[in-house]
Amino acid sequence: MSDPQTSEVPTLLVKIFGKDRPGITAGLFDTLAAYMVDVVDIEQVVTRGRLVLCALVTQPPAGLEGDLRATVHSWAESMKMQAEIISGHGDNRPRGLGRSLVTVLGHPLTAESTAAIAARIAKTGGNIDRIFRLAKYPVTAVEFAVSGVETEPLRTALASDAAELGVDIAVVSAGLHRRAQRLVVMDVDSTLIQDEVIELFAAHAGCEDQVAAVTAAAMRGELDFEQSLHARVALLKGLDESVVQKVRAEVRLTPGARTLIRTLKRLGYQVGVVSGGFTQVTDDLKERLGLDFAQANTLEIVDGKLTGRVTGEIVDRAGKARLLRRFAAEAGVPLVQTVAVGDGANDLDMLNAAGLGVAFNAKPVVREAAHTAVNFPFLDTVLYLLGVTREEVEAADTHDES
Repeated sequence: MSDPQTSEVPTLLVKIFGKDRPGITAGLFDTLAAYMVDVVDIEQVVTRGRLVLCALVTQPPAGLEGDLRATVHSWAESMKMQAEIISGHGDNRPRGLGRSLVTVLGHPLTAESTAAIAARIAKTGGNIDRIFRLAKYPVTAVEFAVSGVETEPLRTALASDAAELGVDIAVVSAGLHRRAQRLVVMDVDSTLIQDEVIELFAAHAGCEDQVAAVTAAAMRGELDFEQSLHARVALLKGLDESVVQKVRAEVRLTPGARTLIRTLKRLGYQVGVVSGGFTQVTDDLKERLGLDFAQANTLEIVDGKLTGRVTGEIVDRAGKARLLRRFAAEAGVPLVQTVAVGDGANDLDMLNAAGLGVAFNAKPVVREAAHTAVNFPFLDTVLYLLGVTREEVEAADTHDES
């Protein structure tokens, strides 16, 4: 028989819908098997216990189509289902060039925002081929498979809508690379953890206000990162090194951080952190969380006291991007397969260098420059941007506990 995917041979689209229960799919294909048809395509969706099952099959031998139709309808009625059979030719139309995956996060995801996103996709010339829910809590996450438009123009078109609609939208190219091993590199302060480590040290030194003033000057552009780092660390001079253990104990992980890292490691991904903070904290996080890479600045300690200086290579904005590339080379992962997550302007070079840069609860200037933004306070929502579902995460956790 000629290939129905490349020819115009007669085919039948058999649609079954009704209350889902075990045995429906097997029953339909047992019924069709008596008519010597070949399966061209199958798709099945269950929503709130209601099943829609579509089977595209070749036309049966001459004279048997009428009997097939009658038998399928009779079987469906016996199962308290409904059936529809549509004649046609060939397979589905080939998908257009340019394939992307659009992940939308909403809390809630409204009909209005969904309509606007679908309309924007259509306006760019894209076609929605499939929609799939990734998670229902703590946010609603859905994934649109889109064809017919290249990824970059689609990303640009949707980025302008995200903030206005109150949703987060990520657009990535579809293809085999989605399933490949990846490297995920995160900022630490206000990303992996809820705190700013320099402020925790400053609290023990009684110089929180002075540190805040230097930070504000840096934010105003009066100091670059390296200048502000040296100025703030100088205020810590004389602190006893025992403060390091106290600060480590005070660090609070961002909600979802453990789930994100645990799941990434199960997937075989490598995970690292880069920080403008201090190795005295990041080394501890690396050990506690099982990270593959960690790099930060190092507070100099002499005779049990902080000297007010840092040693070694300074991890600044350019340094973070440089370390992303270094980690990728060591991990054997192409740069296009890297994911970077950060919240501040000093993360921008890293976010732009990565295959996917995610601005996490970031300032507007960072959100606008990154590939995508997540504005919910749960770090594990990054998993949805990688196509991982909440059900898969929970099933893996349950399996490990049993």
